[in-house]
Amino acid sequence: MSGISDTSTSSAAYTSKIIKAGALLADTKTMLAHWDASLSVSENLERFRRENIFGKASRSRIEDILTIFRQRYLTSESVTRSLVILVRDSFPSESLDRILYFFAARTDHLLHDIVTEVLSHDYTMGKTDISVGNIQAAVARWVAEGKMTGNWSENTIVRVTQGLLATLRDFGVLQGAVNKRLAPIYLPVEAFAYLAFYLRQYQPSGERLLDDPEWRLFFLSRQTVEQSFMEAHQHHLLEYHAAGSIIRVTFPSNSLEEYTYALAQRAH
Repeated sequence: MSGISDTSTSSAAYTSKIIKAGALLADTKTMLAHWDASLSVSENLERFRRENIFGKASRSRIEDILTIFRQRYLTSESVTRSLVILVRDSFPSESLDRILYFFAARTDHLLHDIVTEVLSHDYTMGKTDISVGNIQAAVARWVAEGKMTGNWSENTIVRVTQGLLATLRDFGVLQGAVNKRLAPIYLPVEAFAYLAFYLRQYQPSGERLLDDPEWRLFFLSRQTVEQSFMEAHQHHLLEYHAAGSIIRVTFPSNSLEEYTYALAQRAH
């Protein structure tokens, strides 16, 4: 595995894998808690199959889950190791769940764009109630534009829409069992600092880091991002200095794994 893996969403086709996915928060934490850093990804996954650590009755369901985990959290060794640290050091769930959501959205381009292009627009317009019809219409429009891996039927569009809404509810982005609405988004300072370090690996410009489109996954405006950087600076999680258009962001660690360990210790 490479140390860093960019999962750009710009040109990848949308898939229907969300039907078999969901947030899987409990299973994700079980996997990370049982991770053996001395083994390869394939060896760890084979061990999980053999030991059935998830307690699933269906072997096909185990395969679905492991495929999803590989895509979301196991393509970068530094990310995998950092997430293992967070789980084993009992990082607060509110922060950990936000980080897991971030990586899940980064690797499911349909989930990502529903949030950053549809829900983010609703949030900016002050809308809190989410129309299932609008989400379904967006998916259908993207199907018509040929953005999917295949020509989806109406039934697939409905099932994918249901999967998107359920996943976002379980990740805490939406609320409501039947009628969905945007949940109040709170990104704890430790989670913000972790994500800022991760994004900084791809975006060395401080000013562009403030404007990174990935902050839209949390509906953060530039002003809110700047306030979060100042809060993280006050907590000594990073150094943030702004002088006009010159913005400098530095971190006390060189690697994601090292920084994560420091964050996990600070959270307690």
